[in-house]
Amino acid sequence: MEQTTLTRRPRPAPVIVTEGAANRIATILKDAPADAVGVRLSTPRRGCSGLAYDLAYVTAAKPGDERIDTPGGTLFIDGGSLMYLIGSTMDWREDDFTAGFVFNNPNAKGSCGCGESFTV
Repeated sequence: MEQTTLTRRPRPAPVIVTEGAANRIATILKDAPADAVGVRLSTPRRGCSGLAYDLAYVTAAKPGDERIDTPGGTLFIDGGSLMYLIGSTMDWREDDFTAGFVFNNPNAKGSCGCGESFTV
């Protein structure tokens, strides 16, 4: 009996990280505590619309985390937040008045006026 081996193609990353966001992750990790291995993106419940984007240092991956290796460092996505973020693009924008990560999230059905939180 001949045995065949299936080869799976690589799964696309659930979140697209732009060059600007990867560069900002590199800057964040350069100033991180010595035990940091990356940053974790999560969507805690807060704000007027219900969910917000949150980034924090990671010292170890948690079970269920999705790992995205970027040129700037490792981005972990919290397993419980993954369903709200699939298909999103994470960018870094800076102008004369503000600087911050910007998310183009196709799952968001609405957001608050200040843009700090979203609903799905």
